[in-house]
Amino acid sequence: MATWAAVVLAAGKGVRMNSALPKVLHRVCGREMVRHVVEAVRAVHQGPVVIVVSPDSQAVRQCLGDSVEYVEQPEPRGTGDAVARAERLLVDRAQHLLVLYGDTPLLTSSTLSRLMEWHEATGAVLTLVTFDGVAPKGLGRIVRDAEGQVVAVVEEAEARGKQKAITEVNGGVYGFQAEWLWPALGGLAPSSTGELYLTALVASASREGLPVESVSCQEPGELLGVNNRVQLAQAEQAMRQRVLERWMLAGVTITDPASTYVDEGVVLGRDTVIFPNTTVAGATRVGERCHLGPGAMVFDSTIGDDCKVVASMVEGAVLEEAVHVGPFAHLRPGAYLEREVHVGNYAEVKNSRIGRGTKMGHFSYVGDAEVGRDVNIGAGTITCNYDGVRHHRTVIGDGAFIGSDTMLVAPVRVGAGASTGAGAVVTRDVPPDSLAVGMPARPRAKGRPRERGQPRVGK
Repeated sequence: MATWAAVVLAAGKGVRMNSALPKVLHRVCGREMVRHVVEAVRAVHQGPVVIVVSPDSQAVRQCLGDSVEYVEQPEPRGTGDAVARAERLLVDRAQHLLVLYGDTPLLTSSTLSRLMEWHEATGAVLTLVTFDGVAPKGLGRIVRDAEGQVVAVVEEAEARGKQKAITEVNGGVYGFQAEWLWPALGGLAPSSTGELYLTALVASASREGLPVESVSCQEPGELLGVNNRVQLAQAEQAMRQRVLERWMLAGVTITDPASTYVDEGVVLGRDTVIFPNTTVAGATRVGERCHLGPGAMVFDSTIGDDCKVVASMVEGAVLEEAVHVGPFAHLRPGAYLEREVHVGNYAEVKNSRIGRGTKMGHFSYVGDAEVGRDVNIGAGTITCNYDGVRHHRTVIGDGAFIGSDTMLVAPVRVGAGASTGAGAVVTRDVPPDSLAVGMPARPRAKGRPRERGQPRVGK
């Protein structure tokens, strides 16, 4: 089988993006455009992948790491010059080259596979992907002879007469025979703009009588090149629809795809239902039979089976099975909720583990804490975890009952089975099975609860 190498062109400045961020690092469905392209390549090709970058490319290198190789294009002298820069890295390493752009996030691995297979099968020196049926504005036109063979690609700025009416356009994805490509790049003449166009190689091969082939993409939108924020939004919409359709076919119910946002890297379990105005993003995994939304926002979190998140934000958190969150709750990074925990409206958890079956109904904050099983956390409970300099831990034992408006001034421990009275300010450890009341709270032994209507007895 022939050996391949891939060259991804990512040195463009992206001036029309009007951004300090390199164009290829703008994200589509949570993933950088150039990463989408590299992953499509990796799905069909395990050989060398070279990224052509500008001298100021540290951000691109940080994004892709050492999974690829890099070569710099010192000056923006066109696509032909960009590919030529990769010769020193790839000469004698591959029989064929796959060349594509880093700003085409919708490109599919199936199109790349068909291109490579057809290129090898036909013995062409050059094979390119074309598409038809879309507005050709700004794109190179495919010129064919009377027999239907590709003989040239004419850039829009240089198109004349009938060439402007051609609707079949160049997709910017190529297969080359390496032995022919390297010397051919050296013979490129500058265009009217002074740049060396890779597309000029089509006419060169045709004049030499060498075979030039083409394949058409099945989904024209997949070759959309992103040059500005409008096209970025178009790519986002198309990718989002692709992602949602994939999950719906896999058994996930999405009640309103138009208002649902799911990133490419998210994993969703079967029979999960996602309601309108919900975002699931980042490295998030959701189990089976969950209900997310309406109005849920989930980022970089792990959610177990049978969970429900309603109108709440979950970020960097872990939820075990049958956890109920919301509405209007906020789970911040480091929150870990064990099975059957309930966190209700206007409650917040940060960097804390909440034990199985614990209920935290509403208007409470638990930060930097370890909460045991079957604890009741009353409304308005606050763990006072920050003294202005350092964060301190609060530990609450199994079966504790924290009364409404309790202030737990960390570091502090509430023992298993202990209770705090409403409005208690707990500054000292509370022993197990005792009651702390007052401000500051003082522990005392628990008595039997008073029956409703029973008179108070005391001094």
